[in-house]
Amino acid sequence: MARPPQAVASHCPYCALQCAQSLTLCSGTVEVAGRDFPTNRGGLCQKGWTSAAVLRAPDRLTTPLVRGRSGEIEPTSWDAALDLIAMRLKEIRDTHGPDAVAVFGGGGLTNEKAYQLGKFARIALGTANIDYNGRFCMSSAVAAMNRSLGVDRGLPFPLTDLGGADAILLLGSNLAETMPPAVAHLAGARAAGGLIVVDPRASATARLADDGAGLHLQPVPGTDLPVLLGLLHVVFAEGLTDAAYVAQRTTGAEDARRLAASWWPARVEAVTGVSEVQLRAAAHHLAAASPSRGGSGAYVLTGRGVEQSSQGTATVGAAINLALALGLVGRVGSGYGAITGQGNGQGGREHGQKSDQLPGYRMIDDPAARAHVADVWGVDPAIIPGKGRPAVELLDSLGREGGPRALLVHGANLRVSAPNARHVTDRLDALDLLVVCDVVPSETAQRADVVLPVLQWAEEEGTMTSLEGRILRRRKAIEPPAGARSELWVWSELASRLGAPGVWEIDAALVFDELARASAGGRADYSGLSHARLDAEDAAVHWPCPATDGVPHPGTPRLFLDDFPTPDGRARFVVADDVGPAEATGPDAPTHLVTGRVLQHYQSGAQTRRVAELAGASPEPFVEVHPVLADRHGIEPGDLVEVTSARGSARAIARVTDAVRPDTVFMPFHWAGVGSANRVTNDVTDPVSGMPEFKVCAVTVARLDLAAPPTRAPATTGLGRAATATEVPT
Repeated sequence: MARPPQAVASHCPYCALQCAQSLTLCSGTVEVAGRDFPTNRGGLCQKGWTSAAVLRAPDRLTTPLVRGRSGEIEPTSWDAALDLIAMRLKEIRDTHGPDAVAVFGGGGLTNEKAYQLGKFARIALGTANIDYNGRFCMSSAVAAMNRSLGVDRGLPFPLTDLGGADAILLLGSNLAETMPPAVAHLAGARAAGGLIVVDPRASATARLADDGAGLHLQPVPGTDLPVLLGLLHVVFAEGLTDAAYVAQRTTGAEDARRLAASWWPARVEAVTGVSEVQLRAAAHHLAAASPSRGGSGAYVLTGRGVEQSSQGTATVGAAINLALALGLVGRVGSGYGAITGQGNGQGGREHGQKSDQLPGYRMIDDPAARAHVADVWGVDPAIIPGKGRPAVELLDSLGREGGPRALLVHGANLRVSAPNARHVTDRLDALDLLVVCDVVPSETAQRADVVLPVLQWAEEEGTMTSLEGRILRRRKAIEPPAGARSELWVWSELASRLGAPGVWEIDAALVFDELARASAGGRADYSGLSHARLDAEDAAVHWPCPATDGVPHPGTPRLFLDDFPTPDGRARFVVADDVGPAEATGPDAPTHLVTGRVLQHYQSGAQTRRVAELAGASPEPFVEVHPVLADRHGIEPGDLVEVTSARGSARAIARVTDAVRPDTVFMPFHWAGVGSANRVTNDVTDPVSGMPEFKVCAVTVARLDLAAPPTRAPATTGLGRAATATEVPT
């Protein structure tokens, strides 16, 4: 009698909500079902329901590929590919030094892989040049939280806490399309009329605030910082602060008050377009819901829309200042949080992919941190390199004099996801060696000299850390294709060929045990955890969770309840005035471009564009144009439109809608080729965080008289260096 199929408990491969799933193998096909869990409560979005389709992508990579002398990509054996990579890396290091090799990681890698990649870069390659695409995601929030609160954990409280709040200020996040199951946690604030959404678009999330559910503040793109300074002005000027909290638990409030005094509501309205009435109403909603006034709770939440800015750190800092002035942070039922985007954006930076960090959220220039991690790795601290270049600077340096000559890419699709994407492609082409590990031939893999087929989500064991600092088990449900290998195995094999010191485990549970030891005593302490414990406590453990001699530490769902991990135990008001976006509109470029996501696609679209149901629902890039702007340029719905900045142009189909401001157009960034929004976006960066200014730039808009728009991405793509169907020259 045949045994019934067994369900495997795991989590979604996409965003940091990490919705719980059950995976069942039936007749060779993986069936996905939602699983009850605090964050998703059994629900999944369209991406989650269709996530198994990527496992059977028709162009799944299953054998190593090497570019031959003819320029064509050809299959080869694993030994031949790894021998070639090791030989070329040795040659480049011997000729140009260890920093001539660079590594670029991804926020979708498991904790084990993120940890091992950082270790591999620093002691197998000896390079300081490692960073990851989380630099494009959370870096401004990270910098601001570290400066103000002493530690960065996206949400320093469980997501379920939001449900009890009467007011939630949501800045720059379109949860209804990026994390639909999270919307259920906004229900309490909506019912109380206290959902306040700040977004230059009338997004699906902004529309949740309609009909008495709250407020939609629709500022001029790039003016979020003045909006926050205006809210803080009202809070200070109208006596809405939690004076006792501010006096006992913070420092620097007077500096914040003094700066906010110069942003009176009429000035804010003139700069941002947000009316004085709306500004005051938002401040009073938040204050009435705050603990000091007997409210049920209030939260201030930020997302990429305000963080992906050349003044993103200052903007998040102002959001934290507002939460501190109201006495929200470190209070049960209230707080500040940043909504992590990528599946393991949190864990990916905690354990070594970020250019300035070692495992456990230790800083790489701290001698004690270096000594601790070196002891775990079994090496002399002196061989661990110092800080490397942050992502945008690293990419710009590729192939230049004194810059890296080789790049290893793991879990990122830079040709679509990086700002000023055509420039990034030029830098990739200038390299002597580009190695890409991926599961499908992404646009970046199409440019590679060596492509290594690796495992994906349901084919491997590991852990992920969700947006709320909850460590989750990812479990193997199916066998991978015969030719694919885990990156843990790849790095072990390369470390051996390169003569690297230390032990290079390939079992994810053993790598996690090493990670836990390396994190011990750090801000992100996982030392009390193991795969075995997480298997027994699937929904329960948030970091920090230090090792104990007796009863296991329960984890820390809520941070800051007693004090802040700062030298004096207090949170800091950190102030910065508005200087505006790096690129202002003017006669030559009179329109703002803002970018974002759609429900059906994720990040660069390399996975979701291969899912028929998702590609069918959202098949091609588009440009949202306000009717007034459309009339000015003679644009009708369905016309081909060209959007041009100082860096390049993108073409897509027009959608005429009043969801955008008359001075603004919107493009999603999930597509490649001429429909790629990141051909246009600005790669100028925040001076503190290194975050590029994805979210606003100055453009011109024009209707094109062409018969057939070459914008739709194909279901599968080849691996040649020549232009593909989505890369028609302009």
